[in-house]
Amino acid sequence: MKKLLPLAAMILVLCSCKNGSSSKADIPAYLDPSKPVAERIEDALSRMTLEEKVRMVHAQSKFCSRGVQSLGIPDIWCTDGPHGIRPEVLWDEWEQAGWTNDSTTAFPALTALSATWNRDLGYLYGQNLAEEALFRKKNVILGPGVNIYRTPLNGRNFEYFGEDPYLTSEMVVPYIEGVQSKGVAACVKHFALNNNEINRHTTNVNVDDRTLYEIYLPAFKAAVLKAGVWAVMSAYNYYQDEHACNSRRLIKDILKGEWGFDGVAISDWGGVHNTLPTIENGLDMEFGSWTDGLYAGLSNAYDNYYMANPYLEAHAKGETSEENLDDKVRRILLLEYRTNMREDKEYGSQASPAHYAAARKIGAESIVLLKNEGNILPIPTDAKILVVGENAIKMMTVGGGSSSLKVKDEILPIDGIKARFANVDYQRGYVGDVTGEYNGVTSGQDLTDSRSEGQLIADAVKAAESADYIVFIGGLNKSAHQDCEDSDRFSYDLPYNQDKVIEALADTGKKLVVVNISGNAVAMPWVDKVPAIVQDWYLGTQAGNSLADVLSGDVNPSAKMPFTIPVKMEDGPLKTPEQYPGILREGVKIDGMDVYDVDYTEGIYVGYRWYEKQQVKPLFAFGHGLSYTTFEYGDAKVKGNKVKVSVKNTGSVAGGEVVQLYVASKESAVDRPRKELKAFKKVFLNPGQSTTVEFALDDDAFSYFDAAAHKWVAEKGKYDILIGSASDDIRASAEITLK
Repeated sequence: MKKLLPLAAMILVLCSCKNGSSSKADIPAYLDPSKPVAERIEDALSRMTLEEKVRMVHAQSKFCSRGVQSLGIPDIWCTDGPHGIRPEVLWDEWEQAGWTNDSTTAFPALTALSATWNRDLGYLYGQNLAEEALFRKKNVILGPGVNIYRTPLNGRNFEYFGEDPYLTSEMVVPYIEGVQSKGVAACVKHFALNNNEINRHTTNVNVDDRTLYEIYLPAFKAAVLKAGVWAVMSAYNYYQDEHACNSRRLIKDILKGEWGFDGVAISDWGGVHNTLPTIENGLDMEFGSWTDGLYAGLSNAYDNYYMANPYLEAHAKGETSEENLDDKVRRILLLEYRTNMREDKEYGSQASPAHYAAARKIGAESIVLLKNEGNILPIPTDAKILVVGENAIKMMTVGGGSSSLKVKDEILPIDGIKARFANVDYQRGYVGDVTGEYNGVTSGQDLTDSRSEGQLIADAVKAAESADYIVFIGGLNKSAHQDCEDSDRFSYDLPYNQDKVIEALADTGKKLVVVNISGNAVAMPWVDKVPAIVQDWYLGTQAGNSLADVLSGDVNPSAKMPFTIPVKMEDGPLKTPEQYPGILREGVKIDGMDVYDVDYTEGIYVGYRWYEKQQVKPLFAFGHGLSYTTFEYGDAKVKGNKVKVSVKNTGSVAGGEVVQLYVASKESAVDRPRKELKAFKKVFLNPGQSTTVEFALDDDAFSYFDAAAHKWVAEKGKYDILIGSASDDIRASAEITLK
């Protein structure tokens, strides 16, 4: 069902009336849908005053920027976040507005979406999310986040797509296309190099150009050049001693210059710290985190933004040109025509059965089966199950920062399991974070428990005596210093002494399944004692049903890890304080703020690239994920730039397999990784069914970035083509000679 024409179109009708009749000649060009958008933009721009233009480039409330009232051009409304539509807040405060119809669908976190390795689900996700945004009259969704997983301590990794730039690029493009197919703008973030939350406002990233272009920029580039994203959000951190919001290199030279981005460059909230550099270096819209974006409590708060009255003052002094301002306004007007003033705009829908079904499907397909010794999974539905662990009963949609949601429903893991299995008991096992509140949204749960740590474990072990299966559901949560914005984890270990609980349950000799809910890798010192391990995620509204679908076998797991799980932190690439969390630069401030230098001296060796170079075996490799069936690969065959391989389901149940193609240079003038992911395809096969998977490789699959020449280079020579089920499970290989 389509919406009624927007306000601008109603004005069009009024403007077209003259003496009781209408004439097309009376319709202003900016309101005439038959005119090219570029002509409409120029007409609107010609009718605007300087003050109206400046009002468009900064916020007028917490999430809203002003349109042009005199022309009937609507305001632009932004919303967090990438996993669901944020609840309404007061006009210029973070606290709740008290609406009763802003309970949304929580979709699985983006790390979960990435784990599906399924591009079609990315598009489905984007469309469903956009429909919820339309229902709430939002024009811009502040996501997706595509920052690379550099350390498992980063509190915001759960919002991103993992450690590999190719996988991230391939999964973010359909997500953006799905969102924007509905006339809602995606705003890809955080541009760029925002790879830790500790000191996120004061981190200055020192990185070489090859690493920048090969690891940290590809997903942003794909968002712009492949998905045609309509908005990009700047990061908080510094790069080359400039805030990302006023980085000439990032915004003007790379984003708008090299990539030809035609959309709007938006600041992160409170990320702007000066006027002239921000204006001149390409930022288009300023939003803020406090009442005035600068200092709390000022009157006429939004006029005090760096890109508000100070912008007008700089213009009056001749320090900046109206031509520069017009470029910003043209981009914002284009955003208006793409979203607000789109003639076929839909009503949208919120928390609908279709959205719940999509969330459940994406969630189930995202769950990774890490280990299944003795094939103890799936669990028979008539088995007697003891569920242990706080994460089985804790709401995870509230908390974690800006992606925190107010949901209509949240099916907890214990609820999903009880709905699917006939005989289920529960024990707490451990007490972690009993709270559940973020910006005025509360979970409504009282998770207090007065039992001691020893008593909780003893009670769980006692209850296990009569169980056939134990399902421990633990991991991290979305509290500060776990998976949460604005703070990093203190430790790679599981919190709340969960290891003790798992060890005690393993000692019972029962069939034990450990379900880890997190957006990050965690240490698993008990890995050899536990027969089955499942990597679960923050799956939102349908979390419990998605998990039950996999544990029961209703859904055969087909997900693959989007990041490496090392045995211990020390195995990873970040070895020194200079690499992470950074070193304070004594006696130096930028825009009045401290500077912590962080050196990306590991270069391109992030994630599996590092572990393979160092020949350090991880606990679970990038791309790893088991199934309830088995797959057999044939020989790889090469013809020209095409590679083929046959895959057969040799098991007894239908299942999905992600066929992963890695490229390894055999002879290169530069140091290159042992292999790099360059293609993948997910196939679903019935028992006994086989298919041929074909990949067409272009120059990008063989290229590295030559920083000195500032270009991508595909060297002539021989390359190994490695095809398998994981980065450490290669099933077929071939050789290509690039001429």
